[in-house]
Amino acid sequence: MGGGLAWGTYLDSRNRVMPLYPLFADLRGRHVLVVGGGDVAARKTAMLLRAGASVTIGAPVLVPELREWVQQARIAYRAGTYQSDWLDGVWLVIAATRSRPLNARIAAEGHARQRWVNVVDDAELSSFQVPALIDRSPLLVAVSSSGIAPMLARRVRERIEGLLDPAFGSLLQLAQRYRARIRARYTNLAQRRRFYDWLHDGPVHARLRATQPTQAEQQLLAALDDRVSFRTQGSVALVGAGPGDPGLLTLRALRVLNEADVILHDALISDAILDLARRDAVRIAVGKRGGGEHTPQEMIHALLLEHARAGQRVVRLKGGDPFVFGRGGEELAFLRANGVACEVVPGITAALACAAYSGVPLTHRDHAQSVRLVTAHCRQSLDTLDWQELARERQTLAIYMGVGQLDELTRRLLAHGRAADTPFALIENGSLPQQRTLGGTLGDLPALAARHAVRAPALLILGEVAAAAQASHWYGEWIVDSPHRFSTPGTLADAA
Repeated sequence: MGGGLAWGTYLDSRNRVMPLYPLFADLRGRHVLVVGGGDVAARKTAMLLRAGASVTIGAPVLVPELREWVQQARIAYRAGTYQSDWLDGVWLVIAATRSRPLNARIAAEGHARQRWVNVVDDAELSSFQVPALIDRSPLLVAVSSSGIAPMLARRVRERIEGLLDPAFGSLLQLAQRYRARIRARYTNLAQRRRFYDWLHDGPVHARLRATQPTQAEQQLLAALDDRVSFRTQGSVALVGAGPGDPGLLTLRALRVLNEADVILHDALISDAILDLARRDAVRIAVGKRGGGEHTPQEMIHALLLEHARAGQRVVRLKGGDPFVFGRGGEELAFLRANGVACEVVPGITAALACAAYSGVPLTHRDHAQSVRLVTAHCRQSLDTLDWQELARERQTLAIYMGVGQLDELTRRLLAHGRAADTPFALIENGSLPQQRTLGGTLGDLPALAARHAVRAPALLILGEVAAAAQASHWYGEWIVDSPHRFSTPGTLADAA
């Protein structure tokens, strides 16, 4: 538990008012009183127990969670209304009753007896505030608004939370175990600093992030025994940027982007996503846009290897997910074969995002028991597909990179038995502000796409479930322009 404890206000070296003095309190085995038996008291008690405090709860009645802890002897219980002698022998008091007069009495008596008192949601009565906390134990980061705006403090905490790797706690614990050996091995402060930089940025942290603690410890010991160099080693992260909406990036993707020295990004990665990366990172466009400039895969491999061997942290940033039509498997195999440390950060692939943003369930117990992800970016890729299987009913096709092949796609599906009245949803710029969803039936697909000038990037969803978009789409423009009836199957219509 952390908190800022202070009487009055303070001035820093530049004569700025600092209303609270930040302080982390060691409460292990120390007696703490919580007055109140409701949900708020239960939340405060849970945090105190995590900090190792010896908690006594005082209240006429308790919520079930608190009663259970009393029965388990995890906390002591004083039944009844607050009495002044409850303050005897306690270090700290939390007033969490619903009565402000009672809370004020507890605060006044606590202050008179030199107890630290926090009155929940009442900064005026409190002598310390409980901050919003980011817990990467033993690393703790506390955020306080001095009790003025706790909701703002929580929002700041959420932003910091996204930047702090969950593996930091394990890294700190490992470093603490070997602190004496590290200090003895590197008596020079500059050398020791470089070692700790390596510990944070290198393979030890990467192993812990991959939940491989034994290998992480072996790597640390090898560096201490001079069996490996602790110079900063390069690495590559294959990162999925999702479909385009920056809000769909994972927390891990954001962290990696903020650590990157070099970013190799696809043509479809938006400026809004690149703006979330570390400001001084080198950005290299390795675009692969259909019909336009093309960076050979061999050159991408060479760039990844060059920068990683130069000791840099490299991010290969791909639209969607790196392992779904993103050639991530080829790049991972190449990097592993060349001894480069690497990780994969999954992203939300276009089929999932476009379907969700258009209100289309990819599976449905009455209409589609399977989903097929298909790429159709050129004639050669079409020739490799099993059209007999693709034309079967009661399945959903999610077809990537198919805008330039809609005539041929339609012809082959119809020729292999797919019904001309099969619904489709063609989603252009999925998840972006300019998203458009064109609905219709398979027989009209090429003509409708040409009429509305649909351009890449666009994803085609074909199958009975696509009809749900008519009633359930919620994002972007919805277009229905079909000479044939576009009907929603009964249970889908009922659900919508």
